[in-house]
Amino acid sequence: MVVIHRAYGFRFVIYTADHEPAHIHITGAGQAKVNLAGPDGKPEAVYFIGIKQSDQRRLMADVIKRSDAFLQEWERIHGQSN
Repeated sequence: MVVIHRAYGFRFVIYTADHEPAHIHITGAGQAKVNLAGPDGKPEAVYFIGIKQSDQRRLMADVIKRSDAFLQEWERIHGQSN
């Protein structure tokens, strides 16, 4: 597990033994999974569990802002995504 970012009391992580599509996990007061490139090419939430909606919006805004850097980290760890 590689922590790639911390914000709002949450850790944004990429697991080294994970699968495609390129995605991150967010852990803290709850958990989430976000694909870094959804069907429209933008980050897409897969799920949020136990995270307030206001935090969900804030976390997704942060993922969108940092999506290029997060995708570069995914590719550094796992290789080029399809």
